Amino acid sequence: MTLRRPVKIAGSVAAFLAILLAGMLVSPRVLRAQHDNDDDNDNNESKIQIGFRIAPVKLNMAGKVRDLVGLGSYIVNAQADCAGCHSAGPPTEFTASGNPYLLRPVFSGKKAFNPATYLGGGNDFGAFPAEGPFPHIVSRNLTPDKTGLPEGGATFQEFLTIMRTGKDFDHLHPTCTGAPNGNCLPPPFNGDLLQIMPWVVYQDMTDHDIRAIYEYLSAIPCIAGPPAPSHLHHECSNR
Repeated sequence: MTLRRPVKIAGSVAAFLAILLAGMLVSPRVLRAQHDNDDDNDNNESKIQIGFRIAPVKLNMAGKVRDLVGLGSYIVNAQADCAGCHSAGPPTEFTASGNPYLLRPVFSGKKAFNPATYLGGGNDFGAFPAEGPFPHIVSRNLTPDKTGLPEGGATFQEFLTIMRTGKDFDHLHPTCTGAPNGNCLPPPFNGDLLQIMPWVVYQDMTDHDIRAIYEYLSAIPCIAGPPAPSHLHHECSNR
């Protein structure tokens, strides 16, 4: 009995130390992983809040997923600079007093995008790939058309394809099969793809973030484009 008791006590102490050591090794990982998840959730929530705060136009939230719209606004307005290309051009991207590139007192001190041109496209980037008988690349209208879908009535799957692969569903500037005619792109440029839009950067975004962009673009007001047969024709709903 006198020999077994110390052995039993020693075994209990060893077991306790083993459990304690395992807890020291495992618990920080679990806590750290949980903390990381909390940080991610808090970070997304703050982005959503900022997105709604900086949205420069009144949003139509009917049938929209709130968190996606807020996150989409954050990406579009605070990260991707979509308005920098998808407006009519630098002179009209901002309101007269909201242009942060101007000196005071013209600049009021508060940035303000021009709601009359916001993401309505029409920015002419000039002849591409150089001056000559080559097409002018003009930014597309990203606002919802009469169908209520953004980017000229694109479905989400089409929008996802554009962001992932750069496919030009409008096929505005095909690759030339003969002499350049002012509309086609000379080889080796691939006329099936958008040549100026930075889809090669956006293609690595998560599906969730791209969905958020799409949801936000679905919530902004329509900006009408030129009348048909212009390829920039964009008709708003009468409702």
